Amino acid sequence: MDLSTFLVILTIVSVFMFDFTNGFHDSADMIAAAIASRTMSVSVAITLVSVFTFLGPLIAGLAVADTIGTFVNISRASSWDSQALVIAALFSAITFNLITWKLGFPSSSSNSLAGGLVGAGLFIVGKNQINWGFSALMHGHITGVSKVIIGLFASPFLGFIIGFIIMKLIFFIFKRFTMKIKPFFVSSQYISIAWLGFSHGANDAQNGMAIIGMMLLASHNTHVFTVPLWVILLCSTAITSGTMFGGWNIIKTVGFELFHIKLTTSVANQLGAALVNTLATSIGAPTSTSQVVTSTLLGNGAAENASHVNWNKAGKIILSWFVNVPASMLLGALYSFLILKIFGVFS
Repeated sequence: MDLSTFLVILTIVSVFMFDFTNGFHDSADMIAAAIASRTMSVSVAITLVSVFTFLGPLIAGLAVADTIGTFVNISRASSWDSQALVIAALFSAITFNLITWKLGFPSSSSNSLAGGLVGAGLFIVGKNQINWGFSALMHGHITGVSKVIIGLFASPFLGFIIGFIIMKLIFFIFKRFTMKIKPFFVSSQYISIAWLGFSHGANDAQNGMAIIGMMLLASHNTHVFTVPLWVILLCSTAITSGTMFGGWNIIKTVGFELFHIKLTTSVANQLGAALVNTLATSIGAPTSTSQVVTSTLLGNGAAENASHVNWNKAGKIILSWFVNVPASMLLGALYSFLILKIFGVFS
């Protein structure tokens, strides 16, 4: 086996690991509210989220993968440099995912990967080969890194606003109803959590697809950036496997340490987060399901009773989001140095 083939295989394995960590990061957020409301069993919640996470990327198209896969130009780099860049970005994202999972913080796998790609890209191919998208933004077009940044940082804000509005609407519409309405919300939760799982798969699963597409291009297995069907199936399987594994540290944080979650809160949270993910996917902007679910939940809590929200805990979580991109960029650059050094091409 030659080195190029080995690096392609290493990339595919690493993408599977990345999507697996993405799955148990985000699945914990998606099912946390349902579990905390004590109206859905863990096994049913995980099964629903897993099935619809798998279906998401198969049905929703590849607009997000195209965004992620084309904002670092590797066409002018050597095959070795391009492959090192892709692997370094992956290792960076996996590392940050594992650290935040261990700490119980619902961080963004998308942010980790985007930061890793930029950090590795700056180190290996230089700033001129990165599609920052700033000039296009001045002309009203959102593309490249700007599209990623806007999607990843605007989505939590939008999640909070939508979460607040949906919670207020539920209070207004159902204020005169008695406990007899509970079966309606129990049934609605099956639909809302399925939609959330689908929206997660349709957006976050495409990050890994983009990376394999970049590696296939870097190793000259393809002539243009593309995502074959087997890549879609692989990434869908990986992220679904991670979803089935779950992340109990994050479930504890999101479901039980922010505020007391009720059935209506759970449904409002899932509907709001799914809506934000769906809107972002429709324009090809990557989001973080972890960030969207958490910010939507904070909006739900603020609408219900802001004084009952643990804003100190929320502040620590949000701070970790701001650390995510720069930390991943540094890790991407560090892994780039180590990989190039190991393969004897560092000068």
